[in-house]
Amino acid sequence: MKHKVGVIPFDISGERIAIMFVTSQKRGRWILPKGNLKDGESHKSASKREAFEEAGVSGDLLNNFPMTHVISKTNKSRIDQVVVTYYPMLVSEQLDDWPEKSKRERHWALLDDALRVTDHIDFQNVIKNFIELKNSLLDAAKRKRERQQV
Repeated sequence: MKHKVGVIPFDISGERIAIMFVTSQKRGRWILPKGNLKDGESHKSASKREAFEEAGVSGDLLNNFPMTHVISKTNKSRIDQVVVTYYPMLVSEQLDDWPEKSKRERHWALLDDALRVTDHIDFQNVIKNFIELKNSLLDAAKRKRERQQV
């Protein structure tokens, strides 16, 4: 089974959290950015690269909150199972132009609405995991923002 890495791009405003989704290239479904590790590439650098390439965002990874899930991927006439470790990314920059802009759309959704954005059960499970960690993620994100303002 392949192992990929990905990000859950998010932003905060007070106590509210929003998550960014991107469309898949082939079916146009709302998913989270993910991809393969390149030779010698760390999880952190691969996750940041995928966030930039697929969603046009950069930010701080919350390394203490990795979430590993099995994601089903349709590949021609079969369904492949892929292990993906997602890292929450507190978005600090969103570009108007990015490498896969012509292949993907992106969409921000409040965390309370995020489960309705994607119809893929695997991604709903990732979002549920994120929701379970909401308070800890919010605290960590606030601390990062405070440090950035100093």
